Amino acid sequence: MACNASKTHLLRSIAKRGYATCPRLVGDTSPIAVNVLDNKLVVATADASVPVSRVSIVLRAGSRYEAYDTQGASHLLRLAGTLSTERSTAFAIARNIQQVGGSLTAWGDREFVGYTVETTADNVETGLRYLQDLLQPAFKPWELKDNAKTLYNQLDSVSKEERAIELAHKAAFRTGLGNSIYIPRFQLGNISSESLLHFVGSTFNPSTAAVVGVGVDNNLLSGFAQNLIFPSGGGSVKSNNSYYGGDARKDTAGDRAVVAVVGEGGVASNQNEALAFAILRQAVGGGAATKRGKSAGAFGEAVSCAGDAPVSYQAINKSYTDAGVFGFVASAGSKDIGKAVDFLVRALKSGSVSDKDVARGKAVLKARALSNYSSDGELSKQIARQAAITRTVLEADALVAAIDAVSVQQVQAAAKKVAGSKLSVGAIGNLANVPYASDLA
Repeated sequence: MACNASKTHLLRSIAKRGYATCPRLVGDTSPIAVNVLDNKLVVATADASVPVSRVSIVLRAGSRYEAYDTQGASHLLRLAGTLSTERSTAFAIARNIQQVGGSLTAWGDREFVGYTVETTADNVETGLRYLQDLLQPAFKPWELKDNAKTLYNQLDSVSKEERAIELAHKAAFRTGLGNSIYIPRFQLGNISSESLLHFVGSTFNPSTAAVVGVGVDNNLLSGFAQNLIFPSGGGSVKSNNSYYGGDARKDTAGDRAVVAVVGEGGVASNQNEALAFAILRQAVGGGAATKRGKSAGAFGEAVSCAGDAPVSYQAINKSYTDAGVFGFVASAGSKDIGKAVDFLVRALKSGSVSDKDVARGKAVLKARALSNYSSDGELSKQIARQAAITRTVLEADALVAAIDAVSVQQVQAAAKKVAGSKLSVGAIGNLANVPYASDLA
């Protein structure tokens, strides 16, 4: 006898989920097409047969391009993904994209601000319609004021580990790459709409931007990119990339301290150097391979030598277009953090890495690269960053081959570059026992 219960919305939705498209296997990657338009805008697409299409516009408008009086502008650009533009209201953007089951998100770092729209494959043109509007933001003063609470909540949610890394960048570069990706609290409510529009006009430039898509036809996306209208005036701003080193510290209450220590790292525009530092990160102990496990490599051994006190740590490798930092961030009780940092710095300054560690680092990096290329969301971020920095994109097999081609000598040269540089320390918490950068030399 037939049961009418299966006609209810709840049970029907559960049944539909059972027929959802299976995720791709790790290692099952998609061919990538890259072309450069007449206006020097890069278009990159991954030909993946997926039910959800993703398209991103990547703009070189990160925090490194902010001036002192516009600190936080890139953070507000990320917020602008939910605000009105010159052509569409915030309500219209949200309503029309959600009506086709899509979403619009914004992301960014020190170099880039990106906007990504996700829709089903047959509704991609609706998503593109509102994605292009984000190149012409309005920055209505009342909308910025209404979203002030969102900024406060985002600042409050930043972890101490993230803040320590931000402080380490400040110590390393002062300005430019030293600017935080989060708006300073003294700037809340102080950046005018005119200042934001000027920042957009100086950073939204087709020659430094990229349009990338996953599950989208290359001809369709190229036609979309060709018709994009960038703000007038589109010059490019310069930023500081000089590495200085030093200290940036912030005392807070409590009995815990978080310390980030970095030296000079690799340059993203130099593929061999960037890959050598990526391998080095895994070789010295980028993180535990298993949950609650111990990390292999020099950092893991250093923490073991520091004693039985619980210490959490992670290797840091940040490569930018023309500079980079490499090091670690560690967290422990205020009484134990000094000893842990001392042993970790010794490992960082040793300037050597064994053949065995390099082989392990290559294996881990290749596995993570294939995993990223097999995930549609991660694939979109990977090709977006590559297209924006190098104006080309490596397919998965080419990336694996490039990793294999990095020699042990190149990884050791990367380790020596860090060891020979002046260290930068970013620390937050109870800093009574945290050494200064000059003490770690």
